[in-house]
Amino acid sequence: MSSNETDLRDEKPQFVLPLVVRIERDAPPSRTDALETSARAVLEILTDDRSLDEGEWAQAMTDWQDARIRKVVRRARGAEWRRAGDLPGITVTGTEAEVRVFPPVPLDGWPKLLAKLQVSGTDLDDPAEPGPVPDGAAVLWLNPGLDMSAGKTMAQTGHGAQLLWWAMPDADRKAWQEAGFPLAVRTATPERWAALTVSGLPVVRDAGFTEIVPGSCTVVSEFPRTACEA
Repeated sequence: MSSNETDLRDEKPQFVLPLVVRIERDAPPSRTDALETSARAVLEILTDDRSLDEGEWAQAMTDWQDARIRKVVRRARGAEWRRAGDLPGITVTGTEAEVRVFPPVPLDGWPKLLAKLQVSGTDLDDPAEPGPVPDGAAVLWLNPGLDMSAGKTMAQTGHGAQLLWWAMPDADRKAWQEAGFPLAVRTATPERWAALTVSGLPVVRDAGFTEIVPGSCTVVSEFPRTACEA
């Protein structure tokens, strides 16, 4: 993207895509499961009928994508989570994780219920190393040199999934959607990361609003592959 294109996007009204992850004190989800679930949540709202054509969310989705593509992840538990479920949105579940994604809102116009939720406190861990990437899954590769909170990383995997969706041919999109958007989030080795960033695959470059410096490459998105292609 040229600097002029960036400037034009900055001049437009700014919107944000809210995501809320359920983190109960006694049963938090694993980190990788939360990262994968947030990525699928973004894909689900991008492809939902309400986001397309004359759907009720279509204008908000267009306005959001015409400006900077911002996503913010907040956490909720108990009654907070139940109340968040009353607002229009889509809840996506992983193995343990639950993430609710909402149609875009103005940057300074969050619904009060969501604005009260905390951004901090989204630190999550993996009790065990993630297993092999499933056959047919896309892979969202994380930069091994960055230390980001789980909430920040969830926003980045959402970006990565969105860029991958945009880059896919229509036939591949259809097949991936019909399969339920299988994907995996993994941290690349330094050697693999160096190769991925010059591979021509979609690369997420963060705007640097929080946690990391502007322009940092956070995620490289790899198209779904079969075992024989891996």
